[in-house]
Amino acid sequence: MIRNLIRYAALAAVVGLGACEKQLAVENETSGDTKRVLGTPNDAEALISTYYKRWHSGLYGSIGDVQGMMNIMSMMNYSSLANNCQNARAPFANVANSNLPGNVCAGEQYRLYAVMGEVQRVASNLLTQMDDPTAPLRLGTTAAATDVRNLRARAFAEFLRGLSIGYTAMVYDSGAVIAPGMTTQDPGTLVHYTVERDSALAAFQRAIDYTNATLAASATGNNGFPIPVTWLPTAAPLTQQEFIRLIRSYRARITTNMARTPTERAALPWASIIADAQNGITADHNLITSTTTGPINDWRNTYDDTNAGGTWHQMPPFFIGMGDVSGSYAAWIAQPVTERGAGGVGFFMVTPDQRFPQGATRALQNADFPTTQCATAATPCKRYYVNRSSGADSFSGSGWGWSNYSFYRYHSWVRAGDGGSARNGATPFFLLAELDLIQAEGLFRTGDKVGAAALVNKTRTAAFNVFARGGALPSIGAADVNHSIASDPNCVPRVPAAPAYNTLECGGLWEALKYEKRIETAYSAYSNWFFDHRGWGDLAKDTPLFWAVPYQDLQARGPTGRALYGAGPGGLAAGNAENSTAGPSNYGW
Repeated sequence: MIRNLIRYAALAAVVGLGACEKQLAVENETSGDTKRVLGTPNDAEALISTYYKRWHSGLYGSIGDVQGMMNIMSMMNYSSLANNCQNARAPFANVANSNLPGNVCAGEQYRLYAVMGEVQRVASNLLTQMDDPTAPLRLGTTAAATDVRNLRARAFAEFLRGLSIGYTAMVYDSGAVIAPGMTTQDPGTLVHYTVERDSALAAFQRAIDYTNATLAASATGNNGFPIPVTWLPTAAPLTQQEFIRLIRSYRARITTNMARTPTERAALPWASIIADAQNGITADHNLITSTTTGPINDWRNTYDDTNAGGTWHQMPPFFIGMGDVSGSYAAWIAQPVTERGAGGVGFFMVTPDQRFPQGATRALQNADFPTTQCATAATPCKRYYVNRSSGADSFSGSGWGWSNYSFYRYHSWVRAGDGGSARNGATPFFLLAELDLIQAEGLFRTGDKVGAAALVNKTRTAAFNVFARGGALPSIGAADVNHSIASDPNCVPRVPAAPAYNTLECGGLWEALKYEKRIETAYSAYSNWFFDHRGWGDLAKDTPLFWAVPYQDLQARGPTGRALYGAGPGGLAAGNAENSTAGPSNYGW
C-alpha cells in the first residue's frame, strides 16, 4: 500500500498530535478528510489554534533532532556522547551530514523537516478551505471578507506558514512549499532554500496585512484579536500591534539566519531587517511552558550540571575564552588544536565579564556562584555560566572541548519553573537582546557604527546588581578596531590574530558585537550560534553548512524525485552537495 509522509496529509487532528512523534507517516486513503476535519468553523479554529504548539514542538519539543548536532558543530557545546549524534558531528573530524537510509542520525535529521511540513500543510489547507469558490469556510459571524474572526484565522495561518517554511529553509538546502489552493495529494515541488525564504517572507507579510485589516474601519464581526493565550501561550493575549511585532521579530531572525556564507550574509537586505528589528518585540518574548501540554524546551534541560557533569554539556573554550584576561586562553590558543586540553585539564579562565563567575581560582569561582543560588522557582541566576565543582568533571573525547564551565542561565526554570514545578512556567524563547544585536549588525554593515555601538553597549555595559544583567564591561565606541593587548590589558573580547592565529589581539566593535551576541543568546533559541557562525564565517573549516532533504521525502517521491545526497566535505565525488561546507574560519580553525 502506498504511504505518504504526514506532511502530504491534513489528518493530524484525526490521528492525534502525539502519534506523529515517532512514526511520521499515515495512510492517506481518501482525499475527503480535509473537508471533514475543517468542516465547521469551530472545528477549523480549534485545529489551527493548536498548531503554534505543534510548530514549537518541532523545534524544541524533543532532543531527537538536529539541534544537538548544531550546538556541537558551532562549538557552543561539547559532548563526547553518541546520543543524538553529538559526537558524530564534532568539528575537525571531516564529518558529513549523511542522508543515506540507515544512517544513525536519520531520525534526528528528519524530525524538524517532517513537523515543519505538517504545520505548513495544515495551515495551507485551512486557507484553501476558506478560499473554496464553491463552499468557502467562514469562521466569522458575517460573510464579509473583512470579518475579524476570518482575518484572525488567516493571519495566524500565514504566521504558521512563515515560521514553518522559514525554519525548513534555514536548516535544509531545499524543501517543498505547500501553498493554499494545492490539493492534499500534491507533495509540492522541491525548491532551493532561497525560494522557500521568499515564500516565508511573503507569508509573514500576508499575516501582517490580515492583522492590520482587523484595525480598519471596514472590519466587521466579533471574536477577532487579541490572540488567545490558548493559541500562543503567553502570559496575556496578544493585541494586533503585539502580534505584528512578534511577526516582524521572527522575520528579522529568519532573514538574518538564512545566509550560508559571509558573502550571503553581507548581501542580505539589511535595511528591511533593521526596520523589522526596530519594530519588533520590546521585551523578552516569554512563553508559558508545560511539561504535559507544551510548549517545552527539552534541549535546555540537558545543559545542567546534574547531567553527569561534562558528559552531556560543557562550554568549549573557543569563544567563551575570548573573555579571559588571565593568559589561559592565550596559552590555549597558542597550541595546535589537537594538543589543546592535553593532560585532562579543563580550561580555566578569569574575566571581568560579570556573566561569568568571578575569582582568581576555581574555589573562589565556585564560592562566587554556587549552583544552589538559583535552584528555586523564579530566581534569576547570579551568573549566566558556572564553574562546576571539580567533582562534577567528566572529561572524555577531544581535549579541545574540555572546560570547567557550564551554561546555567535557565537553571531556575529547569529545576523549579516559575512556581515550583520543574520546566513549567514563563521562560524566554526570543530575547530582546537578540533582536537588538540583529539590528546592531545591520547598522554596522550599513555604516551606522554609532548606532551599532549603542546597541552593543546595552548588554555589554549593563551593571551588575545582585545578578548579571549583562557584562558590566567598559563601553565600546564606533571607532574601536582590533588593537594590541599591551595597550589595553583588560580588554574583552580577545581574538586570535592573523596570520598564524596563535596569538591574541583586542577585538574592536565588530568582534565585540559578535561576542555579545554569543554570550547573550547561548542556548536561548534554536541553534543561534550555528546560524550566526556560518554567516559570519566562524565555523571550523569543512563543517557542513546545512542538511540535505531527508531521504524519507526523496524516496516517497519515487522516480521523479532526486537521488540521495548529503552535505559535507568532498562534494559530488563523496556523494555530498557542492559548496556544502565551511571554508577556513576567521579565527584560523
